[in-house]
Amino acid sequence: MSNNPASPSGHARHGHTIHRHCHHHGWDNTNAPVLTIAPGETVEFETVDSSGAQLGPDSGLDDLLKLDFGKVNPVTGPVLVDGAEPGDALKVTLVSFKPSGWGWTANIPGFGLLADQFKDPALHIWKYDPGTLAPALYGPGGRVPLKPFTGTIGLAPAEPGLHSVVPPRRVGGNLDVRDLCAGTELYLPVEVAGALFSVGDTHAAQGDGEVCGTAIESPMDVTLKFELVKGANLAFPRFRTSGPVTRHLDAEGYEVTTGVGPDLMEGARAAVSGMIDLLSARHGLSAVDAYMLCSVCGDLRVSEIVDMPNWVVSFYFPRVVLS
Repeated sequence: MSNNPASPSGHARHGHTIHRHCHHHGWDNTNAPVLTIAPGETVEFETVDSSGAQLGPDSGLDDLLKLDFGKVNPVTGPVLVDGAEPGDALKVTLVSFKPSGWGWTANIPGFGLLADQFKDPALHIWKYDPGTLAPALYGPGGRVPLKPFTGTIGLAPAEPGLHSVVPPRRVGGNLDVRDLCAGTELYLPVEVAGALFSVGDTHAAQGDGEVCGTAIESPMDVTLKFELVKGANLAFPRFRTSGPVTRHLDAEGYEVTTGVGPDLMEGARAAVSGMIDLLSARHGLSAVDAYMLCSVCGDLRVSEIVDMPNWVVSFYFPRVVLS
């Protein structure tokens, strides 16, 4: 963890680079900024994967079992944006990603939508082409289309003290929205002077819901542009995509399972469980492999939330992955 001011280097077209050693664990508005910028500037961030570099391309299950959870989800920063004040919005344009070519997906005991059903640890190491971003091979079977994005992206909260990075919050943080990808414009509510922006937890791919608790966790360099919207008074983050967000998975349609009942969380669990059963029976995947595969490329959707007392949650699995 480093909160010491760092001299930015690499004054190329992106303007500034913040190196991966300039990271911190948790949100705290007393963290000293590693860089101060003016609105309109662009910064390249080197990120650390969500394990905090405890896992690598050659890691195995023993490494997962030894994870120190005090070191997970580090974020690079913070960056102070000159002139940002509470009530403003920080507009962050995600300019580009430079992927590393490797990543990991894990079932971590006690974590994930179906933690009560999947109590044993599991780890899958991914290798992919960082230049072409061709679909990544999944060992037990399947090819997963890749879409790099930032899992954790946010600002320091006004509330004093150290706050965990794990839950998302009003000022952003661990949002895990797969559409926070290149070209997207994200607006974050500012709660403290200077905004104090940080980013990390980059992913090579993820389904909506990130159901097992992890995506394709993959370190990357991220280039971002910062602008201010004075007096925006946003209640929560909002974003604007630059184009279609699902077309790359639509080629062969979807298998869809549902959960129906008065509790959205239980409906979500039922929909995902149904898909795990379907994939295991049809493709010979183990249940935990199907669970992790669902997390990186399948989408949870609220299909109906008005016909009381029962709501419908659907899980969409793209057939192109296992075709």
